[in-house]
Amino acid sequence: MFFELAGGDARELMGPLAGTLAAISMGAVYMGAMTYIGNAPNFMIYAIAVERGIKMPSFFGYMLYSAVVLLPVFILLTFVLLARAA
Repeated sequence: MFFELAGGDARELMGPLAGTLAAISMGAVYMGAMTYIGNAPNFMIYAIAVERGIKMPSFFGYMLYSAVVLLPVFILLTFVLLARAA
């Protein structure tokens, strides 16, 4: 996906389009952390907990909880990174 975004030119993606690459990467990491399946450690902990009989929230329950906790952190982090880049 990233490589095709630059029209098959990696230098373009790492040069003039570096901001675009950073934005896509941040979005993938941020939103992946908000689900069980988008982040391997989240899914692994979920599977271990369920195997040991610990009640875990549903997929959407986890998304709601993670949104409450993570969205403010991600927003703050985004502004910190943008201020640093400017």
